Amino acid sequence: MAETPSSNDIVREENLVYIKTKVLTDNVMHYCPGCGHGTTHRLVAEVIEELGIQSDTIGVAPVGCSVLMYNYMDIDMQEAAHGRAPALATAIKRLLPEKYVFTYQGDGDLAAIGTAETIHACNRGEHFTIIFINNGIYGMTGGQMAPTTLPNMKTSTSPYGRDVKMMGNPLKMTELVATLPGTCFVTRQAVHSPANVRKAKKAIKKAFEYQNLKQGISFVEIVSNCPSGWKMTPLQSNEWMVENMFPFYPLGDIKTPEVKPEVQVEQKEGDVLHDSLNQIDTDSKQVKY
Repeated sequence: MAETPSSNDIVREENLVYIKTKVLTDNVMHYCPGCGHGTTHRLVAEVIEELGIQSDTIGVAPVGCSVLMYNYMDIDMQEAAHGRAPALATAIKRLLPEKYVFTYQGDGDLAAIGTAETIHACNRGEHFTIIFINNGIYGMTGGQMAPTTLPNMKTSTSPYGRDVKMMGNPLKMTELVATLPGTCFVTRQAVHSPANVRKAKKAIKKAFEYQNLKQGISFVEIVSNCPSGWKMTPLQSNEWMVENMFPFYPLGDIKTPEVKPEVQVEQKEGDVLHDSLNQIDTDSKQVKY
């Protein structure tokens, strides 16, 4: 009779299917079960590690569900006042142009109190990355209606559903910033399935790489669920998101950069971004409005 393999026989490097990135700390995340924030944090951390830019990256945390993001990543981070992350990122990138700078913001922070900062940073063409989490409500403060709340969607402050005649239309920030001349790369992704996680990671990686082109803002929206705020289980919230959020907020690239021949990409000797930048799609794609 064959002997049962011991744990030492099984736990070997060649058998590993996943290793947590060293950019993530060991602090336990505070996010609700099933929330997309945790997955998105992991993707950002993995991209930073894979590009070899951990010591050269500066993140800006918002006010909202991800206000404690600086506890979860072993990189330099700043905490911005509510909605002011793009303004703070602008200052950081202009003072330290060699650094990779990104903001991480929810829809309340980015599309409500921070609308002006977001629009003007995108219009000016600052050279940093914005990662925008859209779950259609104010998640941290009790599930109130947000600028991104869908028509007829029920929230704690629109218990009968969002009436667009009274409360206005949802704000499609990603389509809006794509029309501005200062944006370089604009895309909308999701992290609710393995296939979508892979696509989202690829988009986030491009958003960091494109900072070297100095052609403007890279803007990545992640459409996410909010099980607690939507009063659903994680599975139910993912299904509801696919059926209701995606038709209104369709996934995919909206705008990709045109790499002009005269653009000189800065690179250091042995820079891991060199090979990646050689693969950049040179076709300029933009949706029609």
